[in-house]
Amino acid sequence: MDALEQLRRLCLALPEVTERLSHGEPTWFVRGKKTFVTSADHHHDDRTAFWCAAGPGVQETLVAQDPEKYFRPPYVGHRGWLGVYLDVPLDWDVIGDLVEDAYRVIAPKALVAQLGASSCRPD
Repeated sequence: MDALEQLRRLCLALPEVTERLSHGEPTWFVRGKKTFVTSADHHHDDRTAFWCAAGPGVQETLVAQDPEKYFRPPYVGHRGWLGVYLDVPLDWDVIGDLVEDAYRVIAPKALVAQLGASSCRPD
């Protein structure tokens, strides 16, 4: 399975998530309204990546720790969103955690409560 398909599976496994194109890229929305993850296939450079919502300090920490995997994306980076390269060796458990955390940042509390302490990630 390619990286975009794996990312899609992770996003669509979460409650009330839909996918549609936004700015020409596959993008995942909570209840069809709020974006929490967007694909970035060569959007501003020759790299494939995705951008996701992130909690306070996450972007700065991950970019500082591993700039080969993480970056501050254009347009949304100033709001703390995280860019994640998909053209490097990937740990899909980490990617799953980032996707779920992005969902928790954006989704209404009632939907986040459906997740509970466990993950909704597909096996």
